[in-house]
Parts: sequence; structure tokens; C-alpha cells
Amino acid sequence: MAACAGMLRLGRLCAGGTGALGARAALCRGWQEAGLLGVRLISSGEDRTATLPIGGLSYVQGYTKFRLINKTVGRCLDAAAQKFPDREALIVVHENVRLTFAQLKEEVDKAASGLLSIGLRKGDRLGMWGPNSYAWVLLQLATAQAGIVLAMELEFALKKVGCKALAFPKQFKTQQYYNILKHICPEVEKAHPGFLRSQRLPDLTTVISVDTPMPGTMLLDDIVAAGSKEQHMAELRHAQLFLSCHDPVNIQFTSGTTGSPKGATLSHYNIVNNANIIGERLKLHLKTPEESRVVLPTPLYHCLGSVGGTMVSMMHGVTLILSSPVFDGKMALEAVSKERGSFLYGTPTMFVDMLNQPDFSSYDISTMRGGVIAGSPAPPEVVRAIIHKLNAKELVVAYGTTENSPVTFMSFPEDTEEQKSQSVGRIMPHTEAQIVNMELGTMAELNTPGELWIRGYCVMLGYWGEPQKTEEVIGQDKWYRTGDIATMDEQGFCKIVGRSKDMIIRGGENIYPTELEDFLHTHPKVQEVQVVGVKDDRMGEEVCACIQLKSGEETTPEEIKAFCKGQISHFKIPRYIVFVNNYPLTISGKVQKFKLREQMERHLNL
Repeated sequence: MAACAGMLRLGRLCAGGTGALGARAALCRGWQEAGLLGVRLISSGEDRTATLPIGGLSYVQGYTKFRLINKTVGRCLDAAAQKFPDREALIVVHENVRLTFAQLKEEVDKAASGLLSIGLRKGDRLGMWGPNSYAWVLLQLATAQAGIVLAMELEFALKKVGCKALAFPKQFKTQQYYNILKHICPEVEKAHPGFLRSQRLPDLTTVISVDTPMPGTMLLDDIVAAGSKEQHMAELRHAQLFLSCHDPVNIQFTSGTTGSPKGATLSHYNIVNNANIIGERLKLHLKTPEESRVVLPTPLYHCLGSVGGTMVSMMHGVTLILSSPVFDGKMALEAVSKERGSFLYGTPTMFVDMLNQPDFSSYDISTMRGGVIAGSPAPPEVVRAIIHKLNAKELVVAYGTTENSPVTFMSFPEDTEEQKSQSVGRIMPHTEAQIVNMELGTMAELNTPGELWIRGYCVMLGYWGEPQKTEEVIGQDKWYRTGDIATMDEQGFCKIVGRSKDMIIRGGENIYPTELEDFLHTHPKVQEVQVVGVKDDRMGEEVCACIQLKSGEETTPEEIKAFCKGQISHFKIPRYIVFVNNYPLTISGKVQKFKLREQMERHLNL
């Protein structure tokens, strides 16, 4: 893996480079020596964390007057349990789970100790698979406590990062997790628990069921029970002596800017500090326990859930309320009402769904104060509706990427409605951002679009096992190239205006065309397929598959969708299937996806 970009300290401002980049670095150094860079602070009460760009160019550096935290996730949980022992830490509405910080720490320690007792060790990967649940949070924190790395996805991830263990429920709705695993790994049925030997998944030895005993699996409850024995607790305490905040803690799959899934590897240092800074920007450290109850309807396998939810809760003693296994607008509103929620997280699509519930007016939202909207561009009218209709005066808009742990720009709660609806806020502390004119390789002028680059503690360690792909996005100067096109104004507000690559964002879910194209190519009648995102009023984008059939073959959109069902995640199944004879091509024969997208939107009358 590439050197730890995430460990960068921000004392050094603009590193060297060659050509245009070197010239830009020299320019930065000149500004720094002249005292012109990152010195004009915005006064913002308790939280003076944003700075203004200077010199007419799109560069900004966040506030750095406080130290970053050199603690592991486990140490942060210990501190929270000590500081807020009797405060509610976690409420899982659909499982009737309710734990204080002291109780959560006790369960996490037993689970961490139990994982070590079954042979998992520091650096081993455990894959978590399934909907939001108590087990998800428990294993997220227990793996961190034991130095085990949590990976989030299935076969691709299991192979890519060599997971030694996999945890999942038996099923959720129509998703039969155990049966899907049996299909990939038939050996599990006859395996002795903890001693699996699989041809397709050679690293996988341990399969953990979080709810139901099944052949070849260990029960999570049994592992937690075993972990309560003193000998195993002593083993955990010993293991923790060798953990560093710069060790990897999560591998989250993302396509970044290239469209093929990669494992973005984040360290304790990355997520502990990002969560701490999110909470500070939200002013959670200044709120009473009643004012800081976060309702989380977003998935824990996304950074918004695992960092913005679980980790912010640990860092600031906030009560985390999981409203449902998968997103459900009605259940989210019920959680706000019954659990006296004060902050609500969601993607724009989720908020639209909640606001449009037919019985919306029947819910008691009197305790609501604010929330976080993130995951895809937020339409201004949606931002305004959340503020007024959901009583969320302290709503903030957040922007980031998994590779940046994730949040790098965010509104202040006191920003105006106009500022929130027209931007993704201002730079986060201990973070640098610049917008680069990609044609010239130089810093863009203010209010001029270019590619957004990020540098700081938040940059990932790298893509797991893919140093070359890591080097494509993180330069020797430690700048991470986001692939997003953005502008920055005189006040430092950033606006995301587009993407330089073709990833589809459907209701906040990232969908990678390459992955779908590869899958649809396995259909016996399909000769060629190109997948694009087409605009949609509700979801932001919908998936459109443009298929060339083999000569003489015939099929229907319904047959293609039926082929997808149960094989790929439901949200990845194309809404539109269009049969085509050719694609718009460049001179060199590459498909021009932007032209294809335009053609499809015209064809579908969107």
C-alpha cells in the first residue's frame, strides 16, 4: 500500500513538484512567507474553523489552532464511557436495544476479546454484511478495539482484501445472506465452525451469524460470551498495547473517479479526527444530552453512517438512534417523534421521502434542531423545505468522499439559508483545498470551475493492495484529486458543479457503471452494454442500461430486469433498459458516455 497520506501533518503547506504543479507550489510558498495564506479567520462564535481564500485564487486552508487527536477508536470509546457512563449511547428502535455508554463499552470489550479468542489477530480483515443493526455497531467498534480491520461488501471485497472472517444475519426481507454465501462458498455447510476451507475464498476461515445458528457458522452471542472470560480480556488488553492510531481500521469500497470498486483504507487517525471535527462544526460539544440525539436512517456501510453516525456519537457523547434496518422515511419520522430526536441525517432523496410522507403532520418534531444532508448534490428547494418543514434551523450541508474520511466541506449551523442551499459550505479544520484548472495544471481563479483537490490528515492511507491506483489519485505532494468539478467564492464557499467521471449517484447510493456492465455482459443474449446515469426528479439520477444484443437474439427489458433480480443489489437494477444498435464513439473508438447520456435523456423524454 502507498505511504500513509493520512498521516500528513499540516505544518508544511504546499509541497514541491515539477512543471506547472511545482510553479503553483512555489507560488504557495511565496504567499506563506508573506503571511498571506490561511490567516483571515471567519469569526464564528465558539467555532472559528473556516478561513477565507486570498489572492483571487481558489485555495483555502482550514483552521489549525487546535491539535489533532492521536487516539485509536477504542481509546475514544473508553473516554466516552468514562465521561458519560449513564448517558444513552445507542438505541436500535427495530431491535428494542437501548444501551448507555458504560454498557456499550462493556459489550464492545467482550466482543473484541471474543474475536481474539477465536483466532483473529491485529490486521486481519472481518467483512460485515447486512442492514443496520446492533450487531453492526457492536462489530464496528469491537474490530477497532481489537485492531481488526472492518471491510464492507461481499465477494469482491472478500477476495480483494482477503477477509479472514465474515459476519451477517441469516436473512433480511428477500435477501437470503446465508444462501448467497453458500452459492459463492458451498464448503460452508459442511465446515467445522472457524475452520472453513474454501476454494474461491481461500482466506476465509470464520463465518459468524449475528442471529441464527446455521451450519458452519459461529454465533455472535457465543463469541461475546466467550470474550467475557478474564483470560481473553487480558489478551485484549495486551493486544491494545500494540495498536497505533495510524493503523488501518476500515476498508470501504468506492469507485472513486475510475468506476471500478476499490477499497479505500482509513486509519483510526482519519476517522477519529473527522468525526471530532464534524461534531465541533455542529456544536454538539456545547449541547445538552437532550439536544444531541441523532437519528440515523442512512446505512452504516457508508461513511456518513459509520463516521458521521457511530464515530461522532463516540467522540461527543451523542445518543445514536438507528431508526430502521434499511432506509424507511416513516420509521425515521417515528424515531424522531418517539425518541425525541434533535438531529436527523440523510441524503437528499431520503429527506424528500420523509417530507412527502402522507401523514407527515401527525409526527411530533418539536425536539428537532438540525441535521446533516450529504451523499449527493442537494437541490436548494429541498434544503429550504428541511429547514422550515422539519424545524431543522441548524441543518448543515456536508461534502466529502470516502477517500477523505469523509467530510472536507460543511456548512456552519448559523450560515444563512441561501448559503446552505447554494453551496456545500466551507473548508473543515486541518484540511486544505484547491481547485485546479485541469487544462493548464494551475490553480483556478475564484468562481472558476476546476477539479477539487484535498490535502490533510483526512486523506486515506490508500486503496487496499493497489499502490498504482492510489498513486493515480494521491500525488507525491499528498494532494488527493477528488474527480469532482467545483468552484470557490470569495467567502470560501464551495459549490460542486459536476463530476469528471461517470459514477452514478442514485438517491445517495454510488453506483459504478463498470460493475453493472460486467454483470450484464454475463447475460447470454447481450453483446455489448454501456450503463449511464440519466436525470430523475426524485432520485437525482436513475440507471439506464444501453444494450446491444447478439445477432438474431431478442429479449425484453422485463427479462433483463428479472435476470438482475437477486444477483445484484436492488438499487443497482437499471430502471431503464434501452436496446441500441451503436454508441457514440471517439476517433480512437472509445464510447462517449456524456453523448450517450444526452441521447438517452432525449429518447426517454426526461
